[in-house]
Amino acid sequence: MQASDQRDTNQNEQQIVDQQTADLLCLHDLPLVRIMYLGAGFLALLLGVLGAVLPVLPTTPFVLLAAACFARGSEHFHRKLLENRIAGPIIREWSIYHSIPRRVKRWAYLLMALSFMSSIFIVPELWQKIMLVIIGCILAFYIWRVPVRETRITNESS
Repeated sequence: MQASDQRDTNQNEQQIVDQQTADLLCLHDLPLVRIMYLGAGFLALLLGVLGAVLPVLPTTPFVLLAAACFARGSEHFHRKLLENRIAGPIIREWSIYHSIPRRVKRWAYLLMALSFMSSIFIVPELWQKIMLVIIGCILAFYIWRVPVRETRITNESS
C-alpha cells in the first residue's frame, strides 16, 4: 500500500515540476525577435561551453542565460536544454526555486578554487594576482549567498 502511495506522490510531484517548467516558456510574438533570442541563446551556450574548459570564464551564468533566451526564442531548443542530463536539472532548479543543489554548490567551490589558483600561478604581475584573489572572494561570497533547497531523496524500486 505504501509503495502505491509513494508512486502517486512521485507522479504528483513530477506533474507539478512539468507544469512549472511549461510556465517558464514564454515565446516572443515577433519572429524577428525570436530569431534574435535564438542567436543570443546559442552565443551564450557557446560561451558556457568555453567556460567549462577556460579558467575564470564562468559556465553557469551563460547556460542560465541561454535557457532564458531559448525560453523566449525556441520551444524546441529550450526543451532540449532542459532535457540535458547535466544542465537540465540545474537550470530547472534555478528557474523554479532560485536555488542550487548542495552537490552543485560544492562542485562550484571546488572548480572555482582550482581555476583561480591555476590562474594566480600563471599570471606574472602581483596586481593581477591580487585582482584574481579579490574576484575569487567576491564570487565565493555570491555562491555562498545562493540558497540551497533541501531535496528529499527517494529510492524507487522497479
